[in-house]
Amino acid sequence: MKVLLIDGGQAFAHSGGRLNHTLHEVARETLTSLGHEIEETVIENGYDVAAEVEKHLSADAIVYQMAGWWMGLPWTVKRYIDEVFTEGAGRIYANDGRSRHDPHKQYGSGGLMQGRHYMASLTWNAPLEAFDEPGNFFDGRGVDEVYMPFHKSQQFVGLKALPTYLATDVMKVPEVDRFKAEYQAHLTKVFGRA
Repeated sequence: MKVLLIDGGQAFAHSGGRLNHTLHEVARETLTSLGHEIEETVIENGYDVAAEVEKHLSADAIVYQMAGWWMGLPWTVKRYIDEVFTEGAGRIYANDGRSRHDPHKQYGSGGLMQGRHYMASLTWNAPLEAFDEPGNFFDGRGVDEVYMPFHKSQQFVGLKALPTYLATDVMKVPEVDRFKAEYQAHLTKVFGRA
């Protein structure tokens, strides 16, 4: 399997982006050891938008590594998606899926990346309970519902979700070795051997 790893780690304010870069490295090492072919992009190092379209088109799966910034994905990752998906019009997606005969149905079904997958690997300072516990901050909605716009952007181009990895309490309880071990186990379970 060919896997595109997108490192959305970013130095910003009090965060150096180191944990996300570290988890990106864990993904590279783990997936390579499982026999997968890896391509990667580190967003903060810059990228060529047309080349990123080609990387997407050649990938069987895309793994996004990113922190949670103000209740969602970092603007740098959002910009990357906006630029790459827009540049990929006609190749990553055909249209919005509607037809002139019935413009009210099938919105979001014009993606051209069917049969391929994506996965989110996320780091948050919030505790797990903030996502999953009813009455807590995210009202028990879970991380995937918090990231619904991100998931819908991937679905729009035809990608199917793989289980999300979530590292929580990353600043208050920075157990980097535990995060690395959990992520390696998650990747091994999700991607298995090539």
